[in-house]
Amino acid sequence: MNSQILIPLVIYLFAVFALAFFTRGKSTSSKGFLSEYLIGNRSMGGFVLAMTLAATYSSASSFIGGPGAAYKMGLGWVLLAMIQLPAAWLTLGVLGKKFAIEARRHNALTLNDILYARYKNKAVVILASLALLLAFFGTMVVQFVGGARLLQTVTGLPYSQGLMIFAVTVGLYTTIGGFRAVVMTDTLQGVMMIIGTIALLAGVVHVGGGVGELITELHHIDPSLITPFGPDNFLSQPFMLSFWILVCFGVIGLPHAAVRCMAYKDSRSLHRGMVISTAMVAFLMLGMHLSGALGRAIVPDIASPDQIMPTLMMTVLSPWVAGIFLAGPMAAIMSSIDSQLIQASATLLKDLYLNYINPKAAEGPNANKHLSKLSLWVTGIFSILVFIAATNPPEMIIWLNLLAFGGMQAVFLWPLVLGLYWEKASATGALASMVSGLVCYISLSVIKPDLSGLHAIVPTLGVSLIAFVLGSLTKPAMVTAPQH
Repeated sequence: MNSQILIPLVIYLFAVFALAFFTRGKSTSSKGFLSEYLIGNRSMGGFVLAMTLAATYSSASSFIGGPGAAYKMGLGWVLLAMIQLPAAWLTLGVLGKKFAIEARRHNALTLNDILYARYKNKAVVILASLALLLAFFGTMVVQFVGGARLLQTVTGLPYSQGLMIFAVTVGLYTTIGGFRAVVMTDTLQGVMMIIGTIALLAGVVHVGGGVGELITELHHIDPSLITPFGPDNFLSQPFMLSFWILVCFGVIGLPHAAVRCMAYKDSRSLHRGMVISTAMVAFLMLGMHLSGALGRAIVPDIASPDQIMPTLMMTVLSPWVAGIFLAGPMAAIMSSIDSQLIQASATLLKDLYLNYINPKAAEGPNANKHLSKLSLWVTGIFSILVFIAATNPPEMIIWLNLLAFGGMQAVFLWPLVLGLYWEKASATGALASMVSGLVCYISLSVIKPDLSGLHAIVPTLGVSLIAFVLGSLTKPAMVTAPQH
């Protein structure tokens, strides 16, 4: 174990905890515990909005799984990854302003508050809550596995010990500070991601003797690694279309990204956030995936593609720089899981417990104290369940992550977007879309029929869209959605 690598990581983890305690001390309570804990009293500026959205979107799949796929598939996967470039711009552009207006008008604190305000149907909220918890469980397992594998490869610790360290760290600082701590640490983590990306890509190019030499070596290993379609023409046009829908257009329907649209301060913050987050996502996706693809020329044989990033870090960087880079992917993983953890906590505490089990818990002089304790328990228990599931990891985490992404999009995309922009959207349409989308996606993912290269998300979103339109036309909304 190299202490020079660990020192920058330890410093970074201390900084994360210090920031969480600082934001907890600075947080305002004038609007109540829930408003502060779940959305930071809607106070994010443009730079913080951009960094937290980009950091949330860039996860273990972006820093571990995606580069691992690029290592296996070659430069074609790098081009494929750049499909994600407008994801943050689309999320803020499509949902941003209207989402924030509706959230403030209804005093909505969670995504499901928005759904209930629009559709006035408890079944919509309950189904959305259960689907969100199930999908978040899968995506958080991915983040836990990514963090543990990173620590395992770099430090030499057993996988189980790396998993324990990672789980305790993320669970504690998320619980300590809530949403405000999450977005502030996301800002720090975004900076660390940029530093790590620059360091690794520069190290790979330097050790490989330049981009030309690296590509020549890739051609010697397998000529298909430098083609747009990869080995065995895996990256077909239908697959590319599917990938664009799954990791770009469909991101609009991801709850942990959409909730950022409820928490920014003003229109200027939104516009700045769109520009900065788009640039940051583009830089991170290109830098990390290109490092993974070119890294095969330096490390041609590796046990698991998910190990390529930490292995490259150990190979091409000095110990101190490697330690800084280690904080980069750790930041990406932590910034995703803390966002998902806070949303899972919000779903259990606000959407289910307070709305349907014990509404009186939010009343009385000791309500804030009581809710604070409940949030600790909810976050802690959910973290433990994810930790247990992560003890038996899959070989490549990117596929589990994409599976969970698709499940969330199948449930949330059309009810969110059409609920904002189509006045005839109704609870019947929303329920039909959510149920048909979830059933179709699970069925196609399990049965795996021949879809001519298309991912299951493409026919799923088609089915759920038709179900939404037919359901809404059959039984229109009783109250016309307000126009802004």
